[in-house]
Amino acid sequence: MGRIEFSAEIAELLGRVRRRPTAGWPWRPGEQVPGGLPVKQSWGWLFAPDGRVLTLVNPRDGIVSLPGGSLEPEDAGDPGSALAREAAEEAQAVIGTPYYLGYLYDRVGSANGGHECARVRMAAALRAVGPSAPDPASGRHYRRLLVAPGLAVELLGWGEPGLRQARAAVSSAVRRLGVPATANEAIEELPVEGCVVFPGPAHSGSVYPAAGG
Repeated sequence: MGRIEFSAEIAELLGRVRRRPTAGWPWRPGEQVPGGLPVKQSWGWLFAPDGRVLTLVNPRDGIVSLPGGSLEPEDAGDPGSALAREAAEEAQAVIGTPYYLGYLYDRVGSANGGHECARVRMAAALRAVGPSAPDPASGRHYRRLLVAPGLAVELLGWGEPGLRQARAAVSSAVRRLGVPATANEAIEELPVEGCVVFPGPAHSGSVYPAAGG
């Protein structure tokens, strides 16, 4: 692999990255969430045309994340709607159709009051980002980086389970979005004023398996 290109400013930001301990949730690729297991979270692998994905860095604590978060009543139980809403709030992002990848089984249920739950993962095109702004729910003001999926796993600290998740996301994006299987390795910060990333229609409905389907 050749030298990964990035600016001195990004180097300084990445030097403060702090990885969370892995939770050890089992990854269920392609499996439908069982009936009776509530979906409490939806995160997304959001792809640029060159195969890189949107990764968010909180400059205050160095924590890295993918866009996404908890399902709210206005999402009507749809993880794709939750992802579109959270991506807009956290990263001022507009996404295309979200495609279901699988779920993580959270036996401890830290996102569900101590009861077991599912944490869904999806893939979608990153259509555009607006002017950078703090997340209205948390006040966090993320830096928005495009990085190769494998590097995203490293920054997230997800290890081998994260690589399996990234491979599922890349496979879906290659098939459905036409991105290359091998992503551009450069690390790029999206402009604070916003930009178009992957032209095309914005999210209007997710591809998510119905109960019993």
